Amino acid sequence: MTSPAPRRNRVCKRAVVRSTERITPHMIRVVLHSDDYADNGFSDHYVKLLFCKDGVEYPEPLDLGVVRETYPAEQWPTMRTYTVRSWDEAARELTIDFVHHGDEGVAGPWAAAAQPGDVLWFNGPGGAYTPSAAADWHLLVGDESALPAIGSAVEQLPPGARATVLLEVEDETEEQKFGDVDVRWFHRSAASGARGDALVAAVEALDFAAGTPHIFVHGEAGFVFRIRKNLFQERGLSRDQVSLSGYWRLGKNEDGWQAEKADTARRERETTAS
Repeated sequence: MTSPAPRRNRVCKRAVVRSTERITPHMIRVVLHSDDYADNGFSDHYVKLLFCKDGVEYPEPLDLGVVRETYPAEQWPTMRTYTVRSWDEAARELTIDFVHHGDEGVAGPWAAAAQPGDVLWFNGPGGAYTPSAAADWHLLVGDESALPAIGSAVEQLPPGARATVLLEVEDETEEQKFGDVDVRWFHRSAASGARGDALVAAVEALDFAAGTPHIFVHGEAGFVFRIRKNLFQERGLSRDQVSLSGYWRLGKNEDGWQAEKADTARRERETTAS
C-alpha cells in the first residue's frame, strides 16, 4: 500500500505592529517587528499578508495547511499582496504602506484600526526588480499602489543616476517626498480622462534620452497594458529593459484579479500549444 503524501508545511511568518502613521489622507504606514523576515535585496520586494477572520481561533503559529484541511473555506484568512516600503535589518522593522478608502476592502481597514502589539502573519518576500547600475537612465511609472515600490527603488538608485518618476494620485494631498530625482505628479481630481490616461500620455510624449534605459511600470492593469504596448511595440525595447506588473484591476478585488490573470495565462498556454 502506498503511504499518503506528507502534508505540506505552510507555517506562516509572524510580525507584530510597532506603530502606525497616516502619511497622507489615504495612505497609512505600518511599522512591524519581525524576526522571521529575510530580505531578498529587490526594491519591489512584496509579502503575502494574511488577515484572519474575526471570531475564529487559529493555530499558532498560523499554518495554512492545517487551516485549509480543518476549517471551512469561509473561515480561511484573506490573503493580500503588499510591497515592502522598507526593511531595517538592525531593528528588524518591516514598513508597509496601505491605501485606505474607509471601510472598503480588507487591508486598508485593518491598517486604520491596527494597534501596537497586533499580530500579522505573512509569507514571502517575493520580488524581481532592482534599478540596474548598468542603465544610462531610469523611468519609474505608477499609481498609489506602486508608490512603496517606487519609493524603495528611488532610494536604491546608483549614486548620480538619472531618473524620471511619473506618478498618478487623487490630488496634491496624496503626494509624497522622494529623493533627488525628476518627479512629475498627475492628479485624477483635475483630469478629464479615465484613470491612468495622464500616465499613458506622459510616457508616449516622453523624449527618451540616449543610452540604455531601465524602466519600471506598475499599478492598475489597464494603464500598465497600454504603456506596455508603447514600450515594446512602438519603442522596440527588450524585455530585460522593462519591469511591468498589473498590481490590480479596476472593479476587481485581488482574488478576482488573480483568477483573471490565471485564466489568461492558461488560455495563452493553450494557444501556444495548439
